[in-house]
Parts: sequence; structure tokens; C-alpha cells
Amino acid sequence: MISLTYLRILFRGSRTNILVIQSSDHLSSVGRHFSFGKTQYSSNRMQSGAASAASGLYTPPAVRTPSLQQLSQSAARFNLDIDEAELKQYQDVIKEAMASYQRVDQMREPIPVVKWPRTPGWRPEPEDNPHNAWYWRTEITGASTGKLHGKTVAMKDTVAVAGVPMMCGSRIMEGYVPEYDATIVTRILDAGGTIKGKSVCEDLCMSGDSFTSVTGPVLNAHDRTRSAGGSSSGSATLLALEQVDMATGGDQGGSIRIPAAWSGVVGLKPTYGLVPYTGCVPLEITLDHVGPMARTVHDVALMLEVIAGYDNGLDPRQPANLIVPEYTTQLTGNLSGIRVGLLKEGFGNEWAEADVDELVRAQAHRLTSAGAVVEDMSLPLHYPDASHIYNVINEGSLETGIKGNGLGVGWKGFYPTSMLDAIAKGYGTRANDMPPTGKFTFLLYDCITTNYGTRFYAKGQNLSRMLTQAYNQALSSHDVIIMPTIPFKATKLPNKDISISEICRTALSFGQMSNVCPTNLTGHPAISINAGFSHGLPVGMMIVGRHFDDATVLKVAHAFEKIRDSKT
Repeated sequence: MISLTYLRILFRGSRTNILVIQSSDHLSSVGRHFSFGKTQYSSNRMQSGAASAASGLYTPPAVRTPSLQQLSQSAARFNLDIDEAELKQYQDVIKEAMASYQRVDQMREPIPVVKWPRTPGWRPEPEDNPHNAWYWRTEITGASTGKLHGKTVAMKDTVAVAGVPMMCGSRIMEGYVPEYDATIVTRILDAGGTIKGKSVCEDLCMSGDSFTSVTGPVLNAHDRTRSAGGSSSGSATLLALEQVDMATGGDQGGSIRIPAAWSGVVGLKPTYGLVPYTGCVPLEITLDHVGPMARTVHDVALMLEVIAGYDNGLDPRQPANLIVPEYTTQLTGNLSGIRVGLLKEGFGNEWAEADVDELVRAQAHRLTSAGAVVEDMSLPLHYPDASHIYNVINEGSLETGIKGNGLGVGWKGFYPTSMLDAIAKGYGTRANDMPPTGKFTFLLYDCITTNYGTRFYAKGQNLSRMLTQAYNQALSSHDVIIMPTIPFKATKLPNKDISISEICRTALSFGQMSNVCPTNLTGHPAISINAGFSHGLPVGMMIVGRHFDDATVLKVAHAFEKIRDSKT
């Protein structure tokens, strides 16, 4: 039997009705639709809006013609000396140009169709959320068969799920409800997964710790007084507590791997562009990654098989010739012929705890029992220079995440305009509610770009190519590189009287990011797996591989997992 169901999505006073058809084995959009490759778009979103224009009736203007005063201010910003008479002539021409904005505003943009029905869900009660890891609960069921059938999944609250509130841990986005699904959401549901809710993330994802979200600190599953790591803090904690089988994380500077390490789970930052970022909240387009998290390497590999692959041009980070292998079939436990390099610069820096270094080094050497060759190696640019380069390139987050209202400009793909509007309104009305880390970012990078332009960002990007070449060279003689994910164990959560400077230094710790941020610059795949425990706390071991050779990274991690968990 087939039944028709309306999914009504509320967004800041507007309503979008998505008509879906429900049967025992299929859901699809009803009515006219068209597709680009594998991505479907609703045709009613493309209606021209010409009816009101053709009728000759009044239509409110989409944009206002700038006043002479505003034009004068704009001229001054660009050091233009234009008198009032000239400005009036420019104003006349600009008024004519407003017709294009009016017409574009009338047209309806294509957005991905929401294929699977759902209800808005609910905000969990504190007693049902003791570690504060859930932001929102749902029960969205996908296909009745598929690779993820029977698997439960938590989506980091930077990933859009249509009809479900999304706040990115911040009051800036509070109240926003997207009308579209991120591509990875659709792929998970198409593969039979069940989405159980949105996991808490740090405020605007500007923290490697787990205490900045406006919904409260996320508590470490192994010690409630300690940080779970961020910014994918909720995802890692829910996995460690066995509340879901899988989760998604985002990673601009270690935000999948840091919480995976401190929570004792597995988290993969895939090769840059392997997994489409479409429909996720960007921070800096050259650093953005989204990837799988789970308790086992097998489940990470399985989820990667589902969410990886080309998104038909909707994400500019992706090459068009992507090939997604069956990662799970390569998890053999046999590492014969694999050369493992222990990165000298990844151990023993000024932030390092001796027990962390010793445990990771000892565990890495156990890979020899699976046939691998393990030896020391050096990559001098890795530390501290890579961290300095990262800090400068992160200047792009001002242009994309703040000035660009989360999206920025200059790239081809899907622009979620409703998200852009929500972020713009948030910064316009609640700028003072930005986290201290956000205010620090704004003040630092705005002063730098005002005084020096973007030359340091540009030079940082050039230097990142040099870093990438250095990693490529190191990986030409070794299949993978190993080091501690974080040089120290999970830190204590701060008390309520922490100062602004302490918040910034803790949440944006140079030492915490020292091993993880380099591969955000280079785009190499990197996975964190639990190496074991020291003083009752998990210690993460990071494995880095060649571009688009995520399979070998997973293979080595899986072999280690088998060795670590063996009874002999």
C-alpha cells in the first residue's frame, strides 16, 4: 500500500511543504522533479515567480537603493574621492541595476529534495542526557535494507537535517531549522541507517575542548570532571557511552580526532574532498572536512563506504574522478610489506606527557607482529612551523564563517541561503553572544587584515603547499606515519570563574592541536584510535596516510585494533 505524507518544515515563520510517497520499500518525491546526476531537486523551487511581476501589481523591493550617505561611506572605505554630484549619477545607475536583484529574488533556487519523512523530534530532558552530549533527539528511519541497516547514527550539529533544529552550539544560530538534508544525511538514510539525533558541538566549532557550547559542557565518558575533546564533543561521548553505533564529526583543526582520542573511540578525518561537505556549516573552505566516527575501525570503514563519493559538483572541495573502494574488504589484519614511520616531531614536544609518548610508541611497535616494519622518521616542518602556518590560514574563517555568514563567496556548489540568512541575522542581533573564542578570532584577524590585507593568509597557503610536499615525500618511503593524536591526556573541565584569556588559551590550545592540524592543511587522511589507557584515561594514536589512500590508514588501524584487543 502507498500513502502520501506531508513533511512540514518550519523556518523562521516560513513554511515549506515537502510531499513524499511512502511505501514498504521506497520513498521518493511526488510530482515534477528533475535531477543532476544522483542529486534530485524539487521543481516547484524553480518556479520563476513571474506571475506577480507580469500582473503589474506592487511587489515589495528585494533590496533598497543605497542613499547618497551610504554611497559616500562606501566610497570612503575604498579611498575614492567622489563628490555629491558624481555620487548622484552613480546612484541613478545603481538604481537601474537593482532590477537584477529583484528578478533573482523572485526566482526559486534548486535545493536537494528531502527523501525520508520525519518529525521535528525533541530536546532531551537533563535526566535523559547526563553527559550533555545530545542537543536534539530524533527517530529518522531510512531504507529497509542497505549497508547501515540496523545501525544507529548521531549527526554532529553542524550537519543539516531537514526539519530538525540546528544551532552549532551557539546562540548565533539558535532557532534555525534547515529545510534541506546534508548529502551525508541522505546517503546514511539511503543505506538503511537510523538517525537518533543531533550531537552537541562546541560554540561555532571554535574549540578543541568541550566546555564552550551554550547548552553546557560535554562530560568525558571516562571521567565526568574532564573534557571530552572538541569540537565534535557530543559525537565522541555518545559513542563511548554506547548510545549510538556511529556518528559524524567535522574537522577543521582536529575536531574529529581530538574528541576521539580523549573519549577512547575511533575517528577518521578523511582525505580532503573524499566525503562531500554539502549542507554542513563551513568554517574555512580549505580546511573543512567531515567524516565518520565509531567504536570500531570496521564501523568507521563501513560508514565511509556510504558517505564518501562525488556529489555532482555541489561541493567544490571534491575532484570529479573520485573512486570509493570497499574499505571493509581490506581489513585483513595482515600488514606484510607495510612500512610505518614514527614521526620524531610528533613526540616529545613541550606539551607532551611522557606516559602518552611511551604508550603510543610501544603500541606502534606491536604492529610488527602483523608483518609491518616500524622505524623512526623525521619531518621537520611538522612542528612547530605547521601549527604557525595553520594559525595564519585560519584567518580565512573570518572571511567565510563570520564576514561571509558561514558560506563566503567564490566557489561553485550548493549555497544553503536559509543558513546564510540565519547566521547573518544572528551576527546582526546577537554578536555579543559570540563565544570568547569567536570574539578572539574576529578581533585578531580583523586587525591583521585591516592593517596588512590578506598577505599573511596568502603566504600561509603557499607555505601549506610546501608542507604538503614534505608529507608526500615522507609518505613516499612509508605507507603511514604514526604519532600521538594529542600529546597529553584529557584535561579537567574549567570552573565557572574562568577568565576570557583562559578560555581562549584552553579551547584553542597550541599543544592540543600540534599533531592534528597539519593534516587539515595538507588534506592527508588521518585516523585516531585508542592506544590504551594511562591513569584511567584514553590515549589516542594517530595514523596518517597518502591522499585518497584512506584504505591503508584503515587497514593499519584495524590491524592494531586486533592486536590491542587480542587475549594473548
